[in-house]
Amino acid sequence: MSDKFRYYMHDGPSAFSFELAGKLSDNAAGELEQAWRTASSVRPGRSLIVDISYVTQVDLAGRAMLRRWHDGGAQLVAKSPQARAIAASITGQSPEFIAAAAPHPTWRPFRVAALWVAAIASVLLAPVQVRAASLQPETVRAWEEYVHAADALNEIRLVPGNSFLASDKIPGQAARLRAGEIVAAPATPHVPLRVPSGLIHDWVGAVFIPGATLPSVLRFIRDYSCYKDVYRPHVLDSKPVEASEWRDRFSLVLMNKSLFAKTALDADYRSQYFRLDDRRWYSVTEATRIQEIEDYGAPTQHVLPENEGQGLIWRLYSMARFEERDGGVYIELEALALSRDVPGGFRWMIEPIVRRVSRSSLTTSLQQAQKAAPSHSGAKPQNFATAVR
Repeated sequence: MSDKFRYYMHDGPSAFSFELAGKLSDNAAGELEQAWRTASSVRPGRSLIVDISYVTQVDLAGRAMLRRWHDGGAQLVAKSPQARAIAASITGQSPEFIAAAAPHPTWRPFRVAALWVAAIASVLLAPVQVRAASLQPETVRAWEEYVHAADALNEIRLVPGNSFLASDKIPGQAARLRAGEIVAAPATPHVPLRVPSGLIHDWVGAVFIPGATLPSVLRFIRDYSCYKDVYRPHVLDSKPVEASEWRDRFSLVLMNKSLFAKTALDADYRSQYFRLDDRRWYSVTEATRIQEIEDYGAPTQHVLPENEGQGLIWRLYSMARFEERDGGVYIELEALALSRDVPGGFRWMIEPIVRRVSRSSLTTSLQQAQKAAPSHSGAKPQNFATAVR
């Protein structure tokens, strides 16, 4: 397990939970202290659960912080022997008395797959309830300019003699993909990119499906009715609307149940498919309508007008490249989203989480497709490791 520190937060019905991973050092402890002060001031009355099952090391500052939290009533959760030993040394309890599981449901980003878009929506609502907003014309202009530039870069890859797959320009990456890894990274160092009254999220991921053929993968990708099963529970509903040889229309209802407000996203999409040759295809998908559903599942449930609401996701756009070779199919996906900006007072805390969760969720979404596509086409499903750069 990597020593790089990561943390995730979740606001449950009665408890605020941290899930920690890596080395808990002085800087990390300070960041967590500030996050807890902010969250507890905005959402008072919550107890605190700290899951250290994925922590590899704790320095003196980290131990002091955990001891203060424990003395203040926080519950430490530890599933591994190493984590139990750390917790026991901090609390003075015997390892067998350290909780092995949290009594409240918590968000498990290291183990529970989350759709990339739903994940961005969740962190934009945490740890504060943002006010309703309207999409501004200057935000739309910035988004359209960015999408135009992304399209231009994609067109360059289609020129004969250029690398169709971005993975081929990164030494060793194609071999890593064939070995079962999944890679995901921001498209630029400045993601999320701040634009007037908004943020642009741009992430690129790649996966290899051994034993698959290009026709079988495309059949799976274009079977929109199965999305609610493959990507459950965050895809509540999915259905095809129209299908032709080169263009599809479909709809999805997305929701992340860790949201403070039970807000779902109802959206229509248009996908266009392009064939370069028998072994290379690419597609472009755009959300043509996105509307928020407030109080989803409650008697007060209602749909907001387009471009109105919390601004979880204003726009969506993606480009995918498919190439059959090396005994399987490579898939590369670039996913773009436009959301409202993060409130200034919480920007320091939320933007790093956006990056971490976007990376993790794009990876796990590709992993779900990696597992489901062979089964969908009749081949035997396989299990693979995941690596994120």
